[in-house]
Amino acid sequence: MAKILKTKMVPVPSKSIVPERDIDKKPVLECHNLGIDFGGLRAVDSFDLTIGATEIAGLIGPNGAGKTTVFNLLTKVYQPTRGTILLNGVDTAGKNTVQINKMGIARTFQNIRLFNNLTVEDNVKIGLHNSVRYTTASGILRLPSFWKKEKYAHERAMELLSIFDMQNLGNWKAGSLPYGAQRRLEIVRALATNPSLLLLDEPAAGMNPAETADLMETIVKIRDMFGIAILLIEHDMNLVMGICEGICVLNFGKVIAKGTAEEIQNNPTVIEAYLGKGQVQ
Repeated sequence: MAKILKTKMVPVPSKSIVPERDIDKKPVLECHNLGIDFGGLRAVDSFDLTIGATEIAGLIGPNGAGKTTVFNLLTKVYQPTRGTILLNGVDTAGKNTVQINKMGIARTFQNIRLFNNLTVEDNVKIGLHNSVRYTTASGILRLPSFWKKEKYAHERAMELLSIFDMQNLGNWKAGSLPYGAQRRLEIVRALATNPSLLLLDEPAAGMNPAETADLMETIVKIRDMFGIAILLIEHDMNLVMGICEGICVLNFGKVIAKGTAEEIQNNPTVIEAYLGKGQVQ
């Protein structure tokens, strides 16, 4: 596997850190005092996070720490009980999941969610809804404008599938793909919505070491090709430490550490959260 280069992290006025290349750009995501309660349970509390415009960031923590809940807050599957989420500097308060996607957040899921009975190409085309639109009349009557947009959708879908060398699988049923290919298709569909922030929920789950290594290189390729930020939840620490520039660690719904991979690896509080007090030297 080729060596993946990561940019130096530097402080910004909010006391967060972003990649040095993003210092002159508005952060893609700023969370301030974000939290949600379920009845008397504080599932996430006082969550603060800043992500640079082209940063690959990691959100890690033990099982049950609240990581997927944070993704659900960012995408408005859950409405926050308190706090602020700024996307490219715009407050997302009151927005629903569809509006958030149009504003620039796309995601994949822990459990793959594809349209299994549709083709691979059609799954990607569904993700193009933000950029390919035509009227009901043009669709029913098959007007020239409809065919023009259908041609664009086909070409764009094939272009996106080629990122994972899947362009030859366009006519396959999504449900017939091997597990790893289904994972990759879900990422492609998310990219089709033209996000500025891509959320990946355990993208390496079920992948073997070779597939994971390829995925690492592809995530960096996606960041560079699309000029977007990526926030991923992942339990594979080789992947996290190999490509993430900034890492946020959750435990029991609270941030216990933020920093670079090297800082997180050597943080006693993080080691304790994962391994227990007896393992901290």
